[in-house]
Amino acid sequence: MRVIYLGTPEFAVAPLKAIIQSGRHKVVAVVTQPDRPVGRKNIITPPPVKVVATENGIPVFQYEKIRTEGVEDLKGVGADIMITCAYGQILSKEIIDICPHGIINIHASLLPKYRGAAPIQYAVIKGEKTTGVTVMQTEEGLDTGDILEAFETPIGESETAGDLFTRLSALGAENICSVLDKIESGAITPIKQDESQAFVVKTIKKEDALIDFSKSSLEVKNLINGMNPWPIAFTYANGKKLKIYRAVKVDGIGKAGEVIKADKRLFIACGDGAIEVMELQEEGGKVMNALSYLNGRKLKVGDLLGE
Repeated sequence: MRVIYLGTPEFAVAPLKAIIQSGRHKVVAVVTQPDRPVGRKNIITPPPVKVVATENGIPVFQYEKIRTEGVEDLKGVGADIMITCAYGQILSKEIIDICPHGIINIHASLLPKYRGAAPIQYAVIKGEKTTGVTVMQTEEGLDTGDILEAFETPIGESETAGDLFTRLSALGAENICSVLDKIESGAITPIKQDESQAFVVKTIKKEDALIDFSKSSLEVKNLINGMNPWPIAFTYANGKKLKIYRAVKVDGIGKAGEVIKADKRLFIACGDGAIEVMELQEEGGKVMNALSYLNGRKLKVGDLLGE
């Protein structure tokens, strides 16, 4: 089939490459967000998906608002189907109806959990044991379309949202061509989502990453791992901001936020149990493992985090 691919960040790169390399379907156009300033120097940078498209000689469309700017362009491509993968804009019915097979979306959760902009992070934050990729039919609602195929994977004990991001991108890439094959041959039976099980996630903000050690060790561990790679969970130590990148749940007793072990390994007590901090960053410092951090004796048993 002739495919228009809509995607923007690194997550969308692997599925795009998989379609290009398969030779079974042809990507005839790519739609992505406009180039944006990146980093402290605000260097204008193309989205990762644009880079891949350009390297492969595929025409690229970039719209500030696809709903008002993209209709005629996309009609003129003559594609059979569109695929979205972390594109980042809401599509109008006029765009959804352009192709004979409509639009399908590679969504990074097992729908109807979690709909919205941060499904990978919420799967970790909410303590899910498994997650996956859902290929769904796009309609006007937010991730409400029929499920075409779903591919499940477990979430590791210390796996961060960033780790999962990489694995789910690869999982989508592994399966997208077979889904396209089945759509082309009429071999897929769409499944309606169970609306009673739907969970729509809110956009994550920096302040959501503040650690509350009065919560259980499981909740604290999940928050820390779910906030990596952005915005990174944080607390305060001796009046300075301390970012925690990765943690695991361990046994331990103490006052919530209290350092209960600081010899080669760093344990922090929670409202119930404790966490072991694996990676952290002191304000103005670099990311390091707990052993390296403690070699500088930055914390000692009895210190209280959060103050």
